[in-house]
Amino acid sequence: MMRIMGLDFGARTVGVAVSDPLGLTAQGVETVRRENENQLRRTLARLEALIAQYQVEKIVVGYPKHMNGDIGERAEKSAAFAEKLRKRTGLPVELWDERLTTVAADRALIEAGVRRENRKHYVDKIAAVLILQGYLDSL
Repeated sequence: MMRIMGLDFGARTVGVAVSDPLGLTAQGVETVRRENENQLRRTLARLEALIAQYQVEKIVVGYPKHMNGDIGERAEKSAAFAEKLRKRTGLPVELWDERLTTVAADRALIEAGVRRENRKHYVDKIAAVLILQGYLDSL
């Protein structure tokens, strides 16, 4: 039994999801926002608080490869962020291919009838849920 955290790491936001204690389902927790892309101190501190709160034992970070499998700038930044998390928390951190999750999250919100101006508030958290659920389903 271990709780796993899923993260959708973006330029200004980190969508956060956690698994249930049995590791079967992913639930959205929150979207951590920051003013500046490179100011990660508060973001990391908030994630540490959530890790403690949910007793997380492993972290999965979305790894946005290009459709052809190439590694672009966003994927490199996600990998660097994963490494920072690994060093700071001492927890195992895995990268998870998330090529279609933001698109799928947006589609889910559209189907749920969420208006465009409100979608941006939810899309990162839902992308984190989809990243984590994909990982859990693969186990």
